[in-house]
Amino acid sequence: MKLSEFKFDLPESLMATHPTENRDESRMMVLHRDTGKIEHRVFKDILEYFDDGDVMVVNDTKVFPARLYGNKEKTGAKIEVFLLRELNKDIHLWDVLVDPARKIRVGNKLYFGDSDLVAEVIDNTTSRGRTIKFLFDGTDEEFYKTINDLGETPLPKYIKREAEPEDRERYQTVYAKNVGAVAAPTAGLHFTKEVMKRLEIKGVDMAPITLHVGLGTFRPVDVEDLTKHKMDSENFKVPAETAEMVNKALDNKKRVCAIGTTTMRALESSVSANNRLKPNEGWTDRFIFPPYDFKIANALVTNFHMPESTLLMMAAAFGGYDLVMKAYEEAVKEKYRFFSYGDVMLIL
Repeated sequence: MKLSEFKFDLPESLMATHPTENRDESRMMVLHRDTGKIEHRVFKDILEYFDDGDVMVVNDTKVFPARLYGNKEKTGAKIEVFLLRELNKDIHLWDVLVDPARKIRVGNKLYFGDSDLVAEVIDNTTSRGRTIKFLFDGTDEEFYKTINDLGETPLPKYIKREAEPEDRERYQTVYAKNVGAVAAPTAGLHFTKEVMKRLEIKGVDMAPITLHVGLGTFRPVDVEDLTKHKMDSENFKVPAETAEMVNKALDNKKRVCAIGTTTMRALESSVSANNRLKPNEGWTDRFIFPPYDFKIANALVTNFHMPESTLLMMAAAFGGYDLVMKAYEEAVKEKYRFFSYGDVMLIL
């Protein structure tokens, strides 16, 4: 398929810049692949579509406040430092993006607020990418607390406002556990403790995987021929207990629902020879676009995504290109809210 086949007109007014007042009251479009039927519901109605023995696989990665602002030594110029991933814990070596990049060279030092935190630029990686080493005398615990105190919630750039205190809680799933993501697995943002409890009472199991979402999730595709696009690698883990739960549901012909495209990528990166889920950990750069034969999940919860994004492509691969593009047309007409803080789609 071609990139241009995933183009659609999206009015700017439909881009959600704030979350709904209550997580579970986002609107939910339900797509039935077998009949092509489209329903308009709210997220808390998800209970009606799942039953005893079904499994929901959730991504329990936890977003950390990855956006820092430092000042360059001597000039005092303000520099945004976006933490991507920790390369070496012992010496606090990090892969980062800097802005404005033209001002930052190897050997420069950056100072952060009134704290004891100083960073030295060690290497250039890409046009905006740098490797930096934090110079910090305290314990690991004190270092991460400093980052936590100084950092801002890493809202996507298209949300053109400052991060607010509320974002610390709302740009995070209620089941977030393993720190490491610089972007939220947004399909999970609609779950509340109450919805999860009611699913548990119905006999629906929640099975965690961890995939640390990177900024690559927002990286635009810039080639018309999709086979030439390369995804960024993301670190993931599928625990043995999750594989066991999922395989039992598949053996019993039950629903296995991936909560989000990040979860789906981890599942599809961990398929055994007999099309079952296997425990696995490592890095995945799997790019899923139509046509694609999904091996594990038979249901998907996913937000409404950007035109021409890899996330839309995966949704179209799962729901069927024609049905999903028709659903997006209807979502625009019905004024659904798009992107990270937006509404949600359940594909059955």
